[in-house]
Order: sequence, then C-alpha cells, then structure tokens
Amino acid sequence: MGRHPNPRLVKIHRSYTVEEVARLLRKHKNTVRAWIKQGLRPIDGRRPTLIHGLELVSFLQNRRRSGKQPCLPGYMYCLKCRSPKQPAAGMADYLPISDTSGSLRAFCPDCGKFMHRRASLAKLNVAGAGLDIAFPQAVSRLRESAIPSLICDSSMKAHVDENP
Repeated sequence: MGRHPNPRLVKIHRSYTVEEVARLLRKHKNTVRAWIKQGLRPIDGRRPTLIHGLELVSFLQNRRRSGKQPCLPGYMYCLKCRSPKQPAAGMADYLPISDTSGSLRAFCPDCGKFMHRRASLAKLNVAGAGLDIAFPQAVSRLRESAIPSLICDSSMKAHVDENP
C-alpha cells in the first residue's frame, strides 16, 4: 500500500473505531489518534472513539489536497528541494515521449539536480512560459546507421567469399 491512505476504501455511511480505521487503511492506530489531534472529528467524546466514514473521507482528501504545490507556468518541481522553482538560466529541454506529449527537463538553480515537468506539445507555450526551450535531436542508434560498424563481420564474410 502506498504512503498516502486511499479515501475510496472508506464507506461513507459507516462509523469506524480507531482500530478499524487503522486496519482498513493499513496504518498504526497511533497514526489515527494523531489524525484526531490534527482535526479529524470523532462523532462524540465518548469511548470507544467513533469516526463517521464521511468525515474520514473528507479529512483524508483535504490532507492530500493541502500537500500539493501546483506549478505556475514557467516553473518546475524540484524533488530534492521539495518546492516549485524556475529553471536555472531560464532554459529547459523538451524531450518527446509521444507524438503529442513530452517532458520538460531543466536544472534546479539551487541544488543543480534535474527537474522534470510533463507537457503536451500543444500547450508547451503555457507550461514553459518565459523559458528558452530547446528541442535536442535524438542521437542516432547503431542499428539505424547506414554505415556498418567496425565490429561488423560483413567485410570478413566478403573477404572469405572472394578467396576460396
């Protein structure tokens, strides 16, 4: 199971105990108790602590939404710095993935690591607003080359065929 609990596992018309929530979402019961301290509202103050399913779904969705940091046009998210940044020198490379979409790649100005951002070719001007975008050519592969490789034994075969 992933790091973030899946709110779709929760039935909204059911009430859960702390232990049931922990088992359902594969978390420790102390994690669920910490969520209650962070704002997850139980049904009442009595024991056992009961949490309504709709409240739990709402809490999990808000928690997931609050952790997101959308990137503005011209910004990319640096995983090492954990924040959106403008690329170093305002430059990025567009690496095509398919005919209609690709990935922008640039260096982080602070840590120097690569940053990536998915972008469709049609909306590249929005995602890469204000950036100098380069379209590097792919290096041709050995198989696609018309010139035989130095390791190729086709010249040896021709030499053997000439001298019986």
